[in-house]
Amino acid sequence: MNCCENKHTNIDAEQLARFAKAMGHPTRLEILCFLASMDSCYFGDINNELPIAKATVSQHLKELKEAGLIQGEIETPKVKYCINRANWEKAKTYFAEFFDTMSETKVCCK
Repeated sequence: MNCCENKHTNIDAEQLARFAKAMGHPTRLEILCFLASMDSCYFGDINNELPIAKATVSQHLKELKEAGLIQGEIETPKVKYCINRANWEKAKTYFAEFFDTMSETKVCCK
């Protein structure tokens, strides 16, 4: 049994790992903070906010989208992005349950 498969949690360990991996880069965290501060925005708005190349922004958006933390909608010729609210709530719940479960374990090292 892994740590996420006990009677006290409803955590999908694979999904939690995808969320964690996507959030594991400072630029992606900046993108999430930026998107969370508004209803939606266009790629150009994100690119103007962050001092990095368009291709790099695009790659980070792709990672966040694949993890399900954001969603994009094509409005030709632009793409509009926003937080995927359902998965955002799921991520918050999974992380909270994960850390709550870990705090209940016995101390093994001092």
